[in-house]
Amino acid sequence: MNTGVTEPAPAKVNLYLHVTGCRTDGYHTLDSLVVFAGIGDTVQAAPAGTLSLAITGPEAGSLAAEPDNLVLRAARGLAAAAGREAAATLRLTKRLPVASGIGGGSADAAAALRALGALWGTRTDDATALALGADVPACLACQPVRMSGIGEVLGPVPPIPKLGIVLANPRLALPTPAVFARRSGPFSPPAALAPRWPDLASFVQDLGALRNDLEAPAMALCPPIAEVLSALRALPGCLLARMSGSGATCFGLFATPAAAAAAARLLPAIWWHWGGGVFDAPVRAPQA
Repeated sequence: MNTGVTEPAPAKVNLYLHVTGCRTDGYHTLDSLVVFAGIGDTVQAAPAGTLSLAITGPEAGSLAAEPDNLVLRAARGLAAAAGREAAATLRLTKRLPVASGIGGGSADAAAALRALGALWGTRTDDATALALGADVPACLACQPVRMSGIGEVLGPVPPIPKLGIVLANPRLALPTPAVFARRSGPFSPPAALAPRWPDLASFVQDLGALRNDLEAPAMALCPPIAEVLSALRALPGCLLARMSGSGATCFGLFATPAAAAAAARLLPAIWWHWGGGVFDAPVRAPQA
């Protein structure tokens, strides 16, 4: 195919996640610091007379039964907002596990919006992104950000110190609604973050005082999460280990990308895992 426009869809990692309340419509409000890892899916868009999607990659099989992928919904939503026909050949290379707390579907939708925006000369508005999912606005920006509201309110964060990340998932899907339904107890206040972090040690110390409020309910639904966290904490050089999002993917922080890559190789081969640095490649801005 004519490759047209290619956009990355990196994994979203919630370094902490506080559930701060619940709206009258049932959506929970959150406070979270998000970074993106150097592993992710890829979306390609090329001109065509109709809309089509091909899915390839090592995790493609997990989407085979889906009747309507988020990438197609993104294409139709963007076309409707722009008052044009939804016509393009799309290819999704799937490397991230589905329903795993690292925003794979949201990242794919955001990458599709960026790719099609460039292909069609079309601007992506906030409403179009949010209609696809609460994580899509953050994934559209694809840079470290503080999320609040239901995920659609994005704020700046101080520069994140250089670090390495290991991601690990026991190859068990965990639907987000089930995890929120299992959550109980009081809500958490938003975190009081430092105005800046002079080094990685101070950054990790700040994160260590915070938590992921969905970790306990996710672990109740998926006990192997505890095993993954234990394995991450036992890796040489691991500074902090926590679950991301609604799980079941967990992460470990390391001093360098090289240390993270070496540590990831020690994890069980049966798990999905990766180690490296944060995503820092240029991302196409939505069309003005």
